[in-house]
Amino acid sequence: MVKLDFSKGDGLIPAIAQDYKSGEVLMLAYINEESWRETLNSGTATYWSRSRNKLWKKGESSGNVQKVKEILVDCDEDTVIFKVEQIGGAACHVGYRTCFYRRVDGDKLVTVGEPVFNPDEVYK
Repeated sequence: MVKLDFSKGDGLIPAIAQDYKSGEVLMLAYINEESWRETLNSGTATYWSRSRNKLWKKGESSGNVQKVKEILVDCDEDTVIFKVEQIGGAACHVGYRTCFYRRVDGDKLVTVGEPVFNPDEVYK
């Protein structure tokens, strides 16, 4: 197994999810050694949920799974990019394709994307 440097971030490193075809950045999450192993073994993006303090297999609640097609590791071995196939059309838990659906415009945020699903209906 490829060894990553989890020592700098209290056991967590950033994992950027990027659409493997378009290159669109879908989200940023964190992984620990356990979620890294699970991602490698399953082929499905698995993260560490800092808010729930547990493994989080992307799409386990929503069905919006990320199938990993390629993994890139940075020069310091402390950040990864998961190039994924986004199943279900949305990576963002608030219903957008990408978590980066807002743009800074002066002193406000402007929505630049359209919701793909209603989170109230998906997360009951």
